[in-house]
Order: sequence, then C-alpha cells, then structure tokens
Amino acid sequence: MSQLKQLVSTIEHLAVQAAELDRARGEHHQALFDERLFHGGARLLGPCVKEANATLDTLIREQDNGKLTALRAEYLSERLFSQVSAIQRELATQAIRKKEPKHHSHYQKPINVLYQELAQHQDWERRLMEMVLDKQAALNMAPPFAQQQAQQALLATEQRLERCRVAKVKLEKQITYRERNQ
Repeated sequence: MSQLKQLVSTIEHLAVQAAELDRARGEHHQALFDERLFHGGARLLGPCVKEANATLDTLIREQDNGKLTALRAEYLSERLFSQVSAIQRELATQAIRKKEPKHHSHYQKPINVLYQELAQHQDWERRLMEMVLDKQAALNMAPPFAQQQAQQALLATEQRLERCRVAKVKLEKQITYRERNQ
C-alpha cells in the first residue's frame, strides 16, 4: 500500500505542476498525447492528470471491491504507468515545447488581413460591451422569477466579450511580432 500512497502523492504533485504549466502556456495548438493514452485529445495537461488519477482510482476501487483480476490489474497498471510517464515527459520537455512554432509556419496571413481581423474584433468588442451593459440593465430591472435567466444571459455575454478580447490581444501580438521581424 505504500506504493499506492507514493503514486497518489506523485499524481498530486503532477497536478500542481500541470496547472502551473497550463496557466503559463495556455492550450497547445494540437493534442498533447495520442488519444489511445488520454481520451478527448487534450490540449492542456490538467485534464490528462485528472484522467491518470481516474485510472488510479479505478485500480484502487476494483482492488477494494475484490473485482480486480490479474489481467485487469496488469492493464490498469500499464496504462497508469504510461499516463504518468507521458505527463512527466511533457513537463520535463517544456523548454523544447517553447521553441516549437505556435502555429503552422508554412502559412502566414498577410499583415493587411491581420489588420482587418483586428478592426473586426475591435468592432465586435464595442458591440459586446454595449450588449453587456444592456444585459446588466435587464438584470437590474428583471422581476425575481426572471433574474436567474437574466443573470445567465449576462454571464454568457461577458464570456463572449472575454473571448473576443483574448482573440484581439492575440491579433495585436501577431501584428507587433510581424512588424518587428519584417
């Protein structure tokens, strides 16, 4: 059982490291691992750690319930080992990942297209800010039975605005990068 405790501790440590890395670099431009190892083609490390933890939980639960056959134990153990190893490798190679191109380098949009997209995002941002104000006013005037729906509408609009702002900042960074390096 001490090995299981050590494994739980290892996975907890990986969860902390994965969360830090995910916050620092955001989503990767493609799936980090083969979908046979981690389901769903995760582009962040956090969900992969959760899946490895779920594999460990399954192993422990089946053992505790007396349902763990030798073949099943071997399968789950190998899967868990592969998952943990893959996460550890990804964490260890983050310096190499930083040097990878963020997007496919064989296709770059002309800078005038980037400027057009930026102008479009600025327009969308302005409209979404107006919509947020409208939704806020609607929430303030909503009768009690309609407040939850008005709150959800406001939240959805605020989330759209945030995504728009993130995309706008990304475009601004691309433009700045291209202007400095051409």
